[in-house]
Amino acid sequence: MKSYLSLIPISAKVHRRQNRMTLLCIIFAVFLVTSVFSMADMGIRMEETRLLNKHGSQALKAFGSSAAVQTVYPIAAVLVVLILIAGVLMIASSINSSVAQRTKFFGMMRCIGMSKQQIIHFVRLEALNWCKTAVPTGVVIGIAATWGLCAALRFLVGEEFSNIPLFGISAIGILSGVITGIVTVLIAARSPAKRAAKVSPVTAVSGNSESTKGVRQAVVNTHAFKIETALGVHHAVSARKNRILMTGSFALSIILFLSFSVLIDFIGYLMPQSSGTSDIDISSSDSSNSIDRKLLDKISGMEGVEHVFGRRSCFDVPAESERDPIPSGTIDLISYDEFDLDCLTKDGMLKKGSDISKVYGDSHSVLATWDKDSHLKIGDKVRAGKEELEIAGLLTYDPFSRNGLTNGKITLIASGDTFVRLTGITDYSLVMIQTAKDATDKEVTAISSLLDENCTFRDRRDQRTTGTYTAFVLCVYGFLEIIALVTVFNIVNSISMSVSARIQQYGAMRAVGMDGHQITKMIAAEAFTYALSGCIVGCTAGLLISKLLYDKLITAHFSYAVWSLPVKPLLIILLFVFLAAIAAVYAPSKRLRNMSVTETLNEL
Repeated sequence: MKSYLSLIPISAKVHRRQNRMTLLCIIFAVFLVTSVFSMADMGIRMEETRLLNKHGSQALKAFGSSAAVQTVYPIAAVLVVLILIAGVLMIASSINSSVAQRTKFFGMMRCIGMSKQQIIHFVRLEALNWCKTAVPTGVVIGIAATWGLCAALRFLVGEEFSNIPLFGISAIGILSGVITGIVTVLIAARSPAKRAAKVSPVTAVSGNSESTKGVRQAVVNTHAFKIETALGVHHAVSARKNRILMTGSFALSIILFLSFSVLIDFIGYLMPQSSGTSDIDISSSDSSNSIDRKLLDKISGMEGVEHVFGRRSCFDVPAESERDPIPSGTIDLISYDEFDLDCLTKDGMLKKGSDISKVYGDSHSVLATWDKDSHLKIGDKVRAGKEELEIAGLLTYDPFSRNGLTNGKITLIASGDTFVRLTGITDYSLVMIQTAKDATDKEVTAISSLLDENCTFRDRRDQRTTGTYTAFVLCVYGFLEIIALVTVFNIVNSISMSVSARIQQYGAMRAVGMDGHQITKMIAAEAFTYALSGCIVGCTAGLLISKLLYDKLITAHFSYAVWSLPVKPLLIILLFVFLAAIAAVYAPSKRLRNMSVTETLNEL
């Protein structure tokens, strides 16, 4: 052996199983960074192609001022920072557990003359040695994932992504992935390397990975729990650094999940996907109710038409409220056809407690727009003309204003039949058409030919954002799924490593009479202690960060948006955490049950 460094590849082979999770964490970090920056690069290239086709020689100027160019890389950079933090915590936890498991080995190295600095150097180089396999693997998977995403966007989503490159290679994506992999490993290996250096030569003989400091003070509380449960809790609480890393890993997964859930809400506000969004609008030139209602019947039977629905409007209708006075003394009254009313329910635009079923047909119930400054409540009565109308439901915002706020104006939404009874108006001020996906320009032209000079025809098909919205949502959900899966793998591996580091202790407990069921309960108590502490920290910090992000990203731009407790995302990630904790108990407990007492006592 030329030097102690020759042991690095040997150690990698011997501890291949223990290092499996560390390799997966490095691959995960490199893969995500490579794919994130590669997709950002492909998006920039797509935008460049689009601008070249649209502006020709002026494309360069337009490219520099493009919103996509100015935002895509900063967003990618934020994602990379989060990935880096997650990677450091997960890799550090894995390396720490590996170091704890090899206490005897490092003690023996100290016995034969290896210095503390050499131990630190050994652990760092050993960690970097994993990069030879993990980094190229992560880069290849990242490139393959980018190609797959680009193909999906181009052929399945289409529309806005028709110019995205299919098999592009991003130099910035590859370079970012490689740098992230190396930097993550170096940062993550720092603390475990120092821990390994602190192992004394005496440990080579004892094999005890726990610090001898404070042993007399370590008291196991058996009053609240049985001895096996109390010991499991004690194992989790007593190892301070391991507790911090494990709690941090659990908590970070929850924080990342809740944070990225906000992005889905943000995309929803940025590109609202309403079931009632029209592809073609036909409006009265003077904003009056002058569009013949028979026009809807003609259009509905034409080729390329999916749905036709219209709205009537009557503004500044004198009205009064039985509870609070109406500021201006007037209201605006809008009619919704049945399809329009159905869309409100589908899109979740009604506040809790609303009963839209009362609004359909010829009724005395209406809906009202709402914001945080509105005084209207469900069940309130509003007198319009000679009739008293009940507020059967409230919208979450005002869809008729640019900022989503009512601005002190009360707008009531009635069914078509109710509107005609109240006002006597039968014609429409606005007709909206949803076309089929394969609708042709010829079919759209045929619709416009039915109109006279009193109507304004507006083709909005080129403003569809369904494809972009779907792509963003799929990417965010994909990232959330990866976070959840990595959380599971990390928890399972960390608990397994923690058990392996104390395998001689478990052997001693079995030698004095502890059975397999008690061993399982001890491991379960340790796992769920980590899970509980991680959930407390993660939920507290995650909800605060979620509200902060919501206020900065959404409320700051959409003042009608109000943050609410993200119950569904919270329940999903908590379920994953506790399922992972349950799964983490199975493998180590089975391994211990299948080992003889002498094997556990002599485990190195």
